[in-house]
This record gives sequence, structure tokens and C-alpha cells, in this order.
Amino acid sequence: MKILVTGAKGQLGSDLVERLKICGHNPVGVDIEDMDITDYSEVERVLLGEKPDAVIHCAAWTAVDAAEDCPEKVRVVNAAGTANIAAACGKINCKMMYISTDYVFDGQGDVPWKPDCKDYKPLNIYGKTKLEGELSVSKTLDKFFIVRIAWVFGVNGNNFIKTMLKLGKTHDEIRVVNDQIGTPTYTADLAVLLADMIVTEKYGYYHATNEGGYISWYDFACEIFKQAGYSVKVIPVSTAEYGMSAAVRPFNSRLDKSKLAECGFNPLPDWRDALKRYLEILKDKGVY
Repeated sequence: MKILVTGAKGQLGSDLVERLKICGHNPVGVDIEDMDITDYSEVERVLLGEKPDAVIHCAAWTAVDAAEDCPEKVRVVNAAGTANIAAACGKINCKMMYISTDYVFDGQGDVPWKPDCKDYKPLNIYGKTKLEGELSVSKTLDKFFIVRIAWVFGVNGNNFIKTMLKLGKTHDEIRVVNDQIGTPTYTADLAVLLADMIVTEKYGYYHATNEGGYISWYDFACEIFKQAGYSVKVIPVSTAEYGMSAAVRPFNSRLDKSKLAECGFNPLPDWRDALKRYLEILKDKGVY
């Protein structure tokens, strides 16, 4: 199966290209220098030229705080860029998978968000533009997957784990919020699921994070330092105590993943096991 992956140099895209190769597919990885998703003529040229059986759209503006300062730039990438991909997929009649986020919801309450919930109330520019991307896909195509993820970490790029390890080298104490709740997503594990999903016709909305229950960023930080062997005191604080960031963050990032099993897909492994495997890779690379 020929599968075009956008954002192929990113945390998820790079792992996904490798996983698709392992599965015997023909992945075509593209990044901004290969295809500017904000230019429809370029998107159409690449897709018409490659004629993929499916497109997995990972490329996005993901700098959440920076997005607040330039909403229109973010909208061009996350909303218009996604609309361009969807339109081109429609033209060649191929499947599309769009990687989205829990930020499309308002993050209130403590009930896990179900994948088919349409109670959208994004709190920030990133969430609003990712939702606009979702709506473009669902309005344009019939053969689509929308997969929402949260708290992503992978080998490429920056993430919470790398930040904690860096701070742990220079700080004896670190303050971490304990009232934002969710579950991490390891891109290597997610790639396995997406590669399995894309070959099916079980279209629709899905949520995918690692298993192991819902935790706070404080809980996550404690486990990171424990597994990494760092002697760092982690102090739990509320979001209000920590101080305001440019973008409002959701308190409730719990995603209900039960639909995966219902549709015959294997859930992702426990996040603690994912963290262990990830730290082993970082250690081999000399990151810590």
C-alpha cells in the first residue's frame, strides 16, 4: 500500500514512516521542503504525482503558546493546510487520516471525552485551528479517520520528558502542575496502531493514548525522574499557582479509548512501559 505521510520529520511522522516500512508498505514521507501544505496547487501536484492509496496528515503547527501571537499564521497551516490535503485526497479518491488533539474540547469536568462527542469548545488558537481542520476533513471526505491524541512524546523534537530531564540536571526542586489530567502518547506505539488502522475501512473518529490510567503532569514528572534515576524533588502546584501561560490549557485531557477495542484494534501499551522504552533510547543517544 502506498501511503503519503506529511510532517515526516516530526515526532510522529518519523516513527510512522519507519513503522509503515516494517509492515511492508511503501511510505512516501514529505515535509515542508517537499510539499507546502498551505499551497493547494503544490499539494495537488504532489498527490496527483504520487497517487497514494492513503494520506496520513501529521504536519501541523504545534507550538501552543506561540500560536496565540499569530493566529492567522497558525490557521493557514492547521485549518487551510488540512483543507488542502482533504480536497486533494477527494480528487484522487484516497483515504485520509488526520491527527488531531484533545484540545478541540473545553477540558472541563472529569469525564473522559468520547471520540464521537461533538461538544467542541476549544480554549486556545491551537485547539480552534485543529478543530477547523477536523471539520474540513469530515465535510470533504467520506473515507476518513480522525485520531485525537494528547501529551505526545517521541525521539524527534522537544517534549515534556526531554524538558524534565534537562531541568533535572540543574535543579534540585521542580514545580509541576497537578490539576491537568490526561495520559501520555508515545509516538512509536501510536505508529503501530495507525499503521494497522489505515489498511482498514473502519472510518470515523478515534482517541489514542497509551494505557495505564489518567495522571497529572506532576505524576508524570515523578515517574520520569524515578525511572531516570534522578534525585529531584517534584512539588505539586495548581495551574493558578504555577502561573498563566500564553495559551489556556485544558484541565481535563482524559480521552476515552474504548472504541479502539470495540473496532478490533489493539490498545497502546501502558504509559509507564512506554516511558521505560523511550528513556532507554534517549540514554543510548546520550540525552541523559
